[in-house]
Amino acid sequence: MKVAVEELFYSYPGKDVLKGVTLGLVETEIICIVGPNGSGKSTLVKCVEGLQHPRSGRVLFDGVDAAKLSRVEIARLIGYVPQSSSQLFSASVFDTVMMGRKPHYSWRCSDEDVDIVSDILQMMELDDLAMDDYNNLSGGQQQRVLIARALAQEPQLLLLDEPTSALDISHQLEVMEIVHELVHSRKIGVMMVIHDLNLASRYADRIVMLHNGLVYAAGTAEDTLTEANIEEVYGVEADIHCHNGTLSVIPVRRVSGMRNPVLQAAGV
Repeated sequence: MKVAVEELFYSYPGKDVLKGVTLGLVETEIICIVGPNGSGKSTLVKCVEGLQHPRSGRVLFDGVDAAKLSRVEIARLIGYVPQSSSQLFSASVFDTVMMGRKPHYSWRCSDEDVDIVSDILQMMELDDLAMDDYNNLSGGQQQRVLIARALAQEPQLLLLDEPTSALDISHQLEVMEIVHELVHSRKIGVMMVIHDLNLASRYADRIVMLHNGLVYAAGTAEDTLTEANIEEVYGVEADIHCHNGTLSVIPVRRVSGMRNPVLQAAGV
C-alpha cells in the first residue's frame, strides 16, 4: 500500500505542531521519523492513524483519502503500536493479541481468528507466554505483544511510536530485528518514530528529520544524519563515523548559545 501525506497542518490550542508536512511511503519500506522533542513526530503518526485530525492537508492510502474511511476500514489497513500500553484489567497475552482481530469480526471470534493469533504468537516467540497476564510481562515482552496485536489486524502499514524508548539495548535490537523481518516477510510498510539516531541509521530505508513542525531533511542516513543537520536541529555537535557501511552518530557537546528546542518550539 502506498501512503501519501500531503501538506499536513495540525495545531494544539495556541501552538502549531505540524506546518505543512509532506512525505510518502511504499510497501517493504521502513521510514524512521526523527527530531527533537516537540518537533511533531508523534503527532504526525497519530494523524496518519486517524487518532488526531489535521487542521488541513490529507493522508491518502493508495490514493483514497483517509478522512473518507471508517475506523474499522482504517483498522484493517493500519496496525498502530503506541509507546506503551498499561492495561487496567487483567488479560492474557492471547486475549490481548486477539483484540487485534476485532476489525475482522462482529460478535465473536472464529476458528480462523484463533488460528491467526496462534500463528502470530508462535512467529513472535510468545506462544509459551500465551496464558500469562500481560501486566506481569517485562517491558520487552509487552512490546512484542503490542506488535503481535497490531499484526493480528493483518495491516498493510505498521505505525510505531518510539517502540524502543523503554527497552534495554538487547531488547531494542530484538524489536528492530523483528520489525525489519516483518517488513519483508509480510510485505508491509513501516513508519516509526524513534529517538535513537544510530538505530534509525541501521534499520531505516529512509529517514525524515522534523524540526519545528517541518520536514528539515529527508533521505538516506547519509543524506540526513550529517554533522550540520544534527547541529542545526538538535543543537548538538556530533561526530559521524561509518562502520561496515552503517553510520554512527556520536554526540560530543551541546552547541553554546543554542536554545532548548522544546522551549524554542513553544515560543518560550
